[in-house]
Amino acid sequence: MAGRLIVTGGAGFIGSAVVRHAIGECGHTVLVVDKLTYAGDLESLAPVARDTRYAFVRADIADAAKMHEVIESFAPDAIMNLAAESHVDRSIDGPAPFIQTNIVGTFTLLQASFDYWRKLPAGKRDAFRFHHVSTDEVFGSLDDGSPCFVETTPYRPNSPYSASKASADHLVRAWHHTYGLPTIVSNCSNNYGPYHFPEKLIPLTIIKALAGEKLPVYGNGMNVRDWLYVEDHARALVRVALTGKIGETYCIGGRSERNNLAVVQSICAIMDELVPRTASRPHAELISFVTDRPGHDFRYAIDPSKIDGELGWQPLETFESGLRKTVEWYLANRAWWERIRTKGYRGERLGVVA
Repeated sequence: MAGRLIVTGGAGFIGSAVVRHAIGECGHTVLVVDKLTYAGDLESLAPVARDTRYAFVRADIADAAKMHEVIESFAPDAIMNLAAESHVDRSIDGPAPFIQTNIVGTFTLLQASFDYWRKLPAGKRDAFRFHHVSTDEVFGSLDDGSPCFVETTPYRPNSPYSASKASADHLVRAWHHTYGLPTIVSNCSNNYGPYHFPEKLIPLTIIKALAGEKLPVYGNGMNVRDWLYVEDHARALVRVALTGKIGETYCIGGRSERNNLAVVQSICAIMDELVPRTASRPHAELISFVTDRPGHDFRYAIDPSKIDGELGWQPLETFESGLRKTVEWYLANRAWWERIRTKGYRGERLGVVA
């Protein structure tokens, strides 16, 4: 059944994919709440912007009065919290916004949601959900060959970003166990796909390859990530929010582990096919290794067996099919990322890969 959803951070990369799916494929009514910081972009919501089931409020989730007002006036069936500062390099350079948004903001949103939920009539109280969207980085780093992260993996965050997300996860758990707020947490692996902010590894590599610029890779490129196509993640998140078990955590991954060098090489191969430089000058010639970032986690990998077994979700895209779709999207939507690149952003200024 169609419901009423608030999606915080809904103008961001993953949030906008959730909104497009929730409205376009599921028929839900969605209110997007977004502060529109550097990574928020209303153009990512253009496919649903004229839909009568879409609405937008520019607001900070750390603004308690505004969160109470928004939630009370919209009367949601579920709140999906995707509002976050999410770039590890930025958290190393300046952790304060991560503490403010990811910890204080989550606390503020929990309080406003609790105040709304406890005043609902019994039937609606039972149906309400607060879904907090988190990351696999809260679990720390895996060694080569170690078992994948699961829902019961102990938390070992290693960066200011992952520590702030871990703190938020613990707050959500506490509001459920202490106050009874019906919460769910999900932890995802690395996302990629359309509308990904251009300082991240995959879009930055595509854009620089297209320009014939050096393709910087941290360290020796052997750091491993589990890659998940963003539209597959969006399907999973809506399913978790509306049908997941209260008080549970769901790990969402693509079962697509690749090291960073292999990812860049795969992009180069697709670019050689779609936009060749010359017959004798493959894009892989542009790869350049740069100084690694401090405390760079070696490997993340998620076992999504629980969400598969309990909720029947599996990714539709392989890494190969999703990556090709992503490269094709960036080639076909130059105006979107050129506008952002013109403004300048961290990856562009420093020439490093996220």
